[in-house]
Amino acid sequence: MADRFSRRGALAMAGVLQGGGYAVWTVFPHFTGFAAGFVLWGVGGALFTGSMEALLYDGLRALDAQRHYPTVWGAVTATGMLAQLPAALAATVLFAEGGFRLVGWVSVAGCTVAGLLALRLPEAPHGPAPTQTHEPAEDTEADQDQVAPPVGGYVATLRAGIREAIGLPSVRVAILAVALLVGFDGLEEYFPLLATDWGIPTGAVPLAVVGIPLLGAAGAALGGAANRWPAAVLGGLLAVAFALFGIAGLLHVPAGVAAIAVGYGLYRLIEVVASGRLQERIDGARRATITSVAGLGADLGAIALYAVWPLGRLTTVAVLGLLVAVALPRWLRPPTPPRRH
Repeated sequence: MADRFSRRGALAMAGVLQGGGYAVWTVFPHFTGFAAGFVLWGVGGALFTGSMEALLYDGLRALDAQRHYPTVWGAVTATGMLAQLPAALAATVLFAEGGFRLVGWVSVAGCTVAGLLALRLPEAPHGPAPTQTHEPAEDTEADQDQVAPPVGGYVATLRAGIREAIGLPSVRVAILAVALLVGFDGLEEYFPLLATDWGIPTGAVPLAVVGIPLLGAAGAALGGAANRWPAAVLGGLLAVAFALFGIAGLLHVPAGVAAIAVGYGLYRLIEVVASGRLQERIDGARRATITSVAGLGADLGAIALYAVWPLGRLTTVAVLGLLVAVALPRWLRPPTPPRRH
């Protein structure tokens, strides 16, 4: 949708649909209502995934500033994580004053305002990256990663985007890296439960785990600087992150929350770098569609994480993460430039 029509419009519609999800939850607070609300929420999330990255990268590219994408995307990610803290505080106050309904309607308003703000974002034209036109065509062999803009309707755009995501090796490995890394973010659902299991009183859990998103935001904010580091260093840092997760899982003590926080910060740093490497390898008008393929892979990865969690909990996830860390340097290595004759 974002590639065929408008990235900005997709973001605006995402806000409206997610606000609609909150509205359904507020008006129909039972099983059926929550199921319907999650459908709206999921469709809104699908419209957001890929649209934001494409809008940002192409906007920077129009200013010849695409090299700054990891820095800006890291700032966006860090801001989103930091916003969870005042949002949680506001939800606590609102719930005390007006219960679930007040929290729900304020959430509807927040999503709607976000959608309206998205309409004010500038949107660069969709299309392949500018190429040098002063060289004679017969002297230059077309790069195999260069593709023509999509022609036709929605289905043609979707088909072309998926074909590029799967068919171009440099894009395919970057999608794999992003999908696996983002899939591990499902871990955050378990952090409060782990804190409780490790002996932290329930009432103290919110304060005990507050350092996790804070260090995660710090790691994301450093993603721009880390983008210049060698791929081997990035793989090593990811290995350290998952090693800390594994140690915390084995020790099973309250101090393990601190190890998780440090590991989560390193993990978020690598995730921002991987997102930037993916955008660098996409060339064409299907940026949002290709990025959404990575988002779909991340969702499937998160489901797989939930499935393997009972087998060994945090230690099992740490082992899987270490395997990804071993392969990561190869996946994030700059692609080989095309031959020219």
